[in-house]
Amino acid sequence: MAAITLPSKTDLAQFWVGKDMTDVPKPAAVLDRAIIRRHCQRMKNTIKALNVGFRAHVKTHKTLELAAMQVDDTAPTANFIASTLLEIESLTGLLKALESKGQRINILYGIPLVPSKVANLANLAKDLGPDSISVMIDHPDQVPFLTNFTSIAGFPACVFIKVDTGYHRAGVPPVSLNKNGLLEKLALAEETGSAHLLGLYSHSSLSYSATTAEQAMGHLISEIQGCKDALNRWLPLLPKRELVISVGATPQVASSNNLVSGATSPKAKELMALLRDPCEGAKVKLELHAGNYPVLDMQQVSTNARIGAGRLEEEIALCVVAEVCSIYNDGERERAEVLLAAGTLALGREPCPSYSGWGVLSDWGLKNKDRLVVERISQEHAIVAWEGGKEGDIPLEIGQVVKVFPNHACVTGAYYGWYFVVDSDEDPSASKIVDIWIRGRGENTDPLMATRFQ
Repeated sequence: MAAITLPSKTDLAQFWVGKDMTDVPKPAAVLDRAIIRRHCQRMKNTIKALNVGFRAHVKTHKTLELAAMQVDDTAPTANFIASTLLEIESLTGLLKALESKGQRINILYGIPLVPSKVANLANLAKDLGPDSISVMIDHPDQVPFLTNFTSIAGFPACVFIKVDTGYHRAGVPPVSLNKNGLLEKLALAEETGSAHLLGLYSHSSLSYSATTAEQAMGHLISEIQGCKDALNRWLPLLPKRELVISVGATPQVASSNNLVSGATSPKAKELMALLRDPCEGAKVKLELHAGNYPVLDMQQVSTNARIGAGRLEEEIALCVVAEVCSIYNDGERERAEVLLAAGTLALGREPCPSYSGWGVLSDWGLKNKDRLVVERISQEHAIVAWEGGKEGDIPLEIGQVVKVFPNHACVTGAYYGWYFVVDSDEDPSASKIVDIWIRGRGENTDPLMATRFQ
């Protein structure tokens, strides 16, 4: 049996660019480049105004093009986080280009280190140069892996200690930073030339449950405070140099924009003071990290982290386009429903705290004040109904193409090999395809990657 060769970006772009979004095979994932551009620029402006570092996560979108939009060309450094090796591999061209322009680059493999990843990470580092790859450590038994890394790369791995500031997904709590001699073992690894400790890293998704900007800022304060407590407690065992505290998630980091937009609440003042002096008595550089912010989704919008955010159509860059395949407006059911040819695989099955449903229909092509939501969902199809149990016919037609805003962009994107890209600045209808962005799917080295990312 002949191997299936995936189409390259060049082939896809030649075929689809210039065509209408309604013509693409559906369901399909579509990104609005104009919205992404605004979100990325706002983040760059915020980081610059607050005078803090920034590290862009690429796991939500997994694309070379969007990663490039997250970079501030005027900053001395370009820092990233990735969740898979393929994400790092797909960014190597961008990373080398940034290096050639004089920016220092560093990309963090954002999962505590395991043996099967060491050789690939070390070879990537060898290709990119010293200080290019960081790894995450939260257990002393991971420290010996650093020796293997160094033997392949020819220089030490950069290291972040993963701190658990309350989310309990990964990491050690501040009081246990030296778990079973972790800090002493890292210090020894530094002496022998197999490690270079950058600092502490925390990712607290507790802010995903926030519903106000004040709550989101409060979560960021708590996370910085947790890392500060860890540093203060264990400072005698840490290197006598400037260390990085890297904290954040999209709601926390988005809430920091309120500080440069005139927010003067007690929480805003407390956060501003902490950003200016994150850890008195120690040399500390504060770094914020986030990944979902260029794209957003229903869950992120529900946090209301950024004061003054616009309508869903102005904020959420990702939608799934799908077709109406049947309509039940004639009394067949207790109330009208529509069958949509997109289900769990196409949309994901992540809940959203702000409403009961699995996606919200955009008002693109619709003229309704009330919202239509994906109320029930199966593997390949879903039921659309009026939100809140409203009755009345649903004004859709068989074969009509609709846009659905998903609850969780990271999960939704996993189904698709590429995004169809539109640009509402260039085309107000946001229907004309202007580009194709290939996603870096999978974990291990992909032999087709060189072709796919042309």
